[in-house]
Amino acid sequence: MNIDKDRLIHFIKRLPMPKILVVGDLAMDEMVYGDAERISREAPVLILQHTRTIPILGGASNAAHNVATLNGGQVSVVGVFGDDYQADQLFDTFHKANINTEYVVRDKTRKTTTKTRILGSITTSITQQVVRLDRQTNAPLSKDTEEKVIKNLEKAIPLHDAVILSDYHIGTLTDGVIKSAIEIANKYGKKIIVDAQRNLGKYKKITSMTPNLPDTQKSVGFELRETKDLELAGSKLLKETDAEAVLITCGADGMFVAEKDDKYTKIPVFNKSEVFDVTGAGDTVTAVYSLALAAGADAVYAALIGNVAASIVVRQIGCATTTVDELLTAVDKL
Repeated sequence: MNIDKDRLIHFIKRLPMPKILVVGDLAMDEMVYGDAERISREAPVLILQHTRTIPILGGASNAAHNVATLNGGQVSVVGVFGDDYQADQLFDTFHKANINTEYVVRDKTRKTTTKTRILGSITTSITQQVVRLDRQTNAPLSKDTEEKVIKNLEKAIPLHDAVILSDYHIGTLTDGVIKSAIEIANKYGKKIIVDAQRNLGKYKKITSMTPNLPDTQKSVGFELRETKDLELAGSKLLKETDAEAVLITCGADGMFVAEKDDKYTKIPVFNKSEVFDVTGAGDTVTAVYSLALAAGADAVYAALIGNVAASIVVRQIGCATTTVDELLTAVDKL
């Protein structure tokens, strides 16, 4: 496809302007590093000498972090923490990332979603994940907590330009929360973008959504092997959700944008040779795509910017973010 670089640069420079609200399953990725010493006498397992612990924003929190690095922290989150040590860690990590947490609800009956990865170094050049420990409550929110979340949506949405619903299916985005978020966003004329892994058809009257290829296939019920399959899938999701556009991320095959009136655009991937870690790349695409839409870009150019951002973060380990300057540099090399 022909890309107007000047137009692309124009919208990238506008990314710091919109205020974004991220609603969803807030989580922390706790990376615990250690050097391998020996095999334990107690069991056939490695003994690691702890070297450092790094808290990283994951889940819906990662989408917010990606927004914050691009718009100078004009981002707020709506979600639920537990009343535990991990909650304090997550609050602190949010604040260091310049993300507003005034709309977060505490619920002592729930765990603060935390994924702890233990990584061992055998030599100075080799680090490998040994085990992962997950803390989370999968049950939907209680009615009392759901009502508190909805009240915070009523306060927060009018103050932001776009809303991202980031659904990791850990319980925050109940049917009531989804319905309220969409109704309030539409009432105030705000963009609303959905990043979900299943049940895509239940998100009605939205601006757009950003499913990946496997999740799209599960939702529409058929394999996406050719362009015509992507067109059928895009049309089906547009009809089910009444969205203005659907962005399907296709991994190494790039992206596909379906818009109303049978308008389809295939976007090639911008980085095939330097992929190191795809963790969190979907959050980056959703964050940047949403920012670009809120900044006035059409769906195709918003997707292009998201594609450039993804090509940058996959070169880094773990959930990563990018900046406006990095995006401009990458575009200059296209």
